[in-house]
Amino acid sequence: MNNLWGGAIADAARQLNSSIGVDCRMWREDIAGSLAHAAMLAKQGIISQADGEAIQAGLLGILEDVESGKLAIDMSAEDIHTFVEMTLTERIGDAGKRLHTARSRNDQVATDLRLYTRGQIDELLTLLYDAVAAIRDKAAAYKDAVMPGYTHLQRAQPVTLGHYLCAWAMMLTRDAGRLADAKKRLNQCPLGACALAGTSFPIDRDMTAKALGFDGPVLNSLDAVSDRDFCVETLAALSLLMTHLSRMAEELVLWSSLEFGFVTLPEGYVTGSSIMPQKKNPDMAELIRGKTGRVYGDLTALLTVLKGLPLAYNKDMQEDKQALFDGLDTAALCLGVLAPMIAGMTPHRSAMRKAAGAGFINATDCADWLVEHGVPFREAYAIAAGLVHQGKPLEELTLDEYRAACPVFDESIYAAVDLDACVKRRHLPIDEELAFLEDFLSGK
Repeated sequence: MNNLWGGAIADAARQLNSSIGVDCRMWREDIAGSLAHAAMLAKQGIISQADGEAIQAGLLGILEDVESGKLAIDMSAEDIHTFVEMTLTERIGDAGKRLHTARSRNDQVATDLRLYTRGQIDELLTLLYDAVAAIRDKAAAYKDAVMPGYTHLQRAQPVTLGHYLCAWAMMLTRDAGRLADAKKRLNQCPLGACALAGTSFPIDRDMTAKALGFDGPVLNSLDAVSDRDFCVETLAALSLLMTHLSRMAEELVLWSSLEFGFVTLPEGYVTGSSIMPQKKNPDMAELIRGKTGRVYGDLTALLTVLKGLPLAYNKDMQEDKQALFDGLDTAALCLGVLAPMIAGMTPHRSAMRKAAGAGFINATDCADWLVEHGVPFREAYAIAAGLVHQGKPLEELTLDEYRAACPVFDESIYAAVDLDACVKRRHLPIDEELAFLEDFLSGK
C-alpha cells in the first residue's frame, strides 16, 4: 500500500517512519473522525452531497468489515489513516480522494488520539469503580477486625482492617477524580486546524466537534496540532494510580507471608514454585508492584520527547502513542487483577488481633490515661515508656506494678489499655467512610 504523500523512501527509513504497528488500534476513532468530517464537508457544500453519501457508506462498510474480520488492516500502510483512506478510495473511487479536503494528518491524528484516550479513560474509570467496590465490601465485612497500624513498618497503634482498607479506597477515589479531570481537559476537537494554520475552506468546526462528542473545537490551530498535554496528564494520573496500586500490592505481599499471616490470597492470584511444593507466591501483587516502574517510564519518555519541540507539529510526536498506550494498557491490566484479588482474599482476624496484642500499641493510650488524670504529657510519655521497657504486655501488669511507676494509676487503667476499647475511643469513622464510598460509587 502506498503512502499518502506520494514520495519514496529507503526500506530502513520506511520502517522507522511507519507507525501502523502502534496506531492501528485507533481504526474506530479514525473512521468516526472521518465520518464527522465528511458530513461537515457535504453540509458546507465543499464536496457534493453524492460524494458525501458515498464516503459515509464506504467508511461504514470498512468499519463493519474490520469488526467482522472480513477486512484485515494492512500493516504495510504507513499509518492507520493511510489504510482507511486508501481502502476507501479503492472501494468508492474518486469520491474517496475528496475526504481529506480541509484536513491534515496533523489535526486528524490529534483528533483520533483524543477520542481514543477519552474512551480508554472511561474504561479505566469503570475498573477503578470495581476496585473501590471490592475494597468497600471487604472493609464493611471487617470493619471491627482489630489489627495493628504501622509507622516505619513498626507496630504503632490499634486500628481495624475496615479502616485500613478504606485508606486504600480513598486513594483510588482521588485517582478517579484526576482521570475525570484529564478527560474534561482533553475533550476539545482539533479538526479544522489542518496542518497548523487552519484552512481557506468554509468549514464548520463546531459541527464536527459536536458530532464527535467534544465540548468544542481547540481555539488555537497551532496548539490544536502540537498539544499533547492530555497525553502527559493522563500518564501522570496513571503514574500516581500505579503508585497507589504498588503500595497496596506491597502490603498484600507482606500480609500474605507466614511472618504476618493476616490474609490468604485467592488461589487464582497466586502461583507455585517449580521446586518447592509448599509455596504460594503472591506473584500478581508483585507484578503490579513491578509494572509501576513501567508506567513511570512511559511518562518520562513522553515528557522527554516533548521538552524541546518547537511549534507546531514535529514527527517526534509520533512517539506519543506508544508511551500513552502502554501506560493505559498496563494500568487497565493491573486494575483488572486487583479488584477480584481483593474480593477473593480471606483476612484472618485472629492473626491480626494477636499481632495487635504483641507490640505495645496501647502505650499511647496508657500515656493518655495519665494525662486525663492530671499528669503532664511528657511525664506521662516517660512513665508509659518505662512500663513498656519492662517487656510485659500492659494488660498483664499488676496494679502494684503500675503504681510503682506512678501512684496515680488505679483499676480503670485496664479498661484504657484494652485493645477494643482503644479502638472505640479513637472513634474511627468507619461508617462515615463506608457511606462516603457508597456515595462515590453511586455517583459514577
